Amino acid sequence: MSTVRVAGVGLTPFGDHGDRAGRDLFAEAAAAAIDDAGIDRGAVDRLTYGNFMGSLAEQQGHQAPLMAEAAGLDCPATRYEEACASAGVAVKAAVEAIRAGTADLVVAGGMERMTCLDTGEVTEALAIAADELYEVRAGITFPSAYALMAQAYFDRFGGGRKELAHIAVKNHANAVPNEYAQYQREITVEDALDAPPVAEPLHLYDACPITDGASAVVLASDSFAEVNDLDAPIEITGVGQGGDRLALQDRDAIAQTPAATAAAETAYADSGITASDIDVAEVHDCFTIAEAMALESLGIADTGKGIVAARDGITTPEGDCPVNLSGGLKAKGHPVGATGGSQIAELTRLLRGDHPNSEYVDDATTGVAHNAGGTVASAVVHVLEVAE
Repeated sequence: MSTVRVAGVGLTPFGDHGDRAGRDLFAEAAAAAIDDAGIDRGAVDRLTYGNFMGSLAEQQGHQAPLMAEAAGLDCPATRYEEACASAGVAVKAAVEAIRAGTADLVVAGGMERMTCLDTGEVTEALAIAADELYEVRAGITFPSAYALMAQAYFDRFGGGRKELAHIAVKNHANAVPNEYAQYQREITVEDALDAPPVAEPLHLYDACPITDGASAVVLASDSFAEVNDLDAPIEITGVGQGGDRLALQDRDAIAQTPAATAAAETAYADSGITASDIDVAEVHDCFTIAEAMALESLGIADTGKGIVAARDGITTPEGDCPVNLSGGLKAKGHPVGATGGSQIAELTRLLRGDHPNSEYVDDATTGVAHNAGGTVASAVVHVLEVAE
């Protein structure tokens, strides 16, 4: 089984890209990743590409070959859709292809264009990741679904809006130096507590923004990297995917995310690490409560303690395990089809030492990316390590 190296990464700035087409955004990210890797486009064996709502936002289906063309690639291309985990499963597919020996060089990533729709239209488009028959028809949106999860968490484990505010404050501060972040500004706990409600108990600063953007990573087999003298010091050593019932009412509990727990356990076993080995993590904080639950699924925090990890300094830049040094979905932004690839790109930059926040993890050797779909009916976890 081949070792998988991250040979290059590329991102667009996240935010409002106006009238730019999605193909232009992905072309920019892919070009940056290919340039970072120093490889010839003609050597790429395949493209694995994530996108969730392009058929609604841009009226464009069959996007994979379009994106390959935009990126200047002449290879088979496949689109992966797993709601907000679309790029995560695209990266996982690329890793598995290289490990299986069916590819040596793969471009993986994703794109989403969202600001071309108004807020109501975006809300409706995102809602199709929920159960149409039993949730969407009843009026469930993702803010309201995560509000139910947050209230269930408070009822079962304690905590409240103030603890969530510390998560938002941390991630906004982390985004300040990140040139790709949508919101490069700090907020205070008071700002978060005083913000208008979105869906109680979640308020404005508990929610990620509507975002355009693209991500790309170039993954190579160890043999390809060696033969072509690629500078690729980061390996993806573990991958895992988990699933849960789609509708919240069908689950055993809604204050925990067993799909992410299963994905983490699989990825850790695959890489041979444990949660105590994690030096830095990028987790799927579409809402602040999602970060708290992610930390517990990853084993970074004990059950019921994820909500206080930021408040207690565990996940801050100076803490035992910095989380979302990119700014996370909360402040960096969340172009849903691109997020999983963005997490891999940010962790790679952090572990290579060329991220603006690398100073906080200069001795780090192990990072974990956690990408979730919907209300975590899908989850993908990747383990990245510095090659020995």
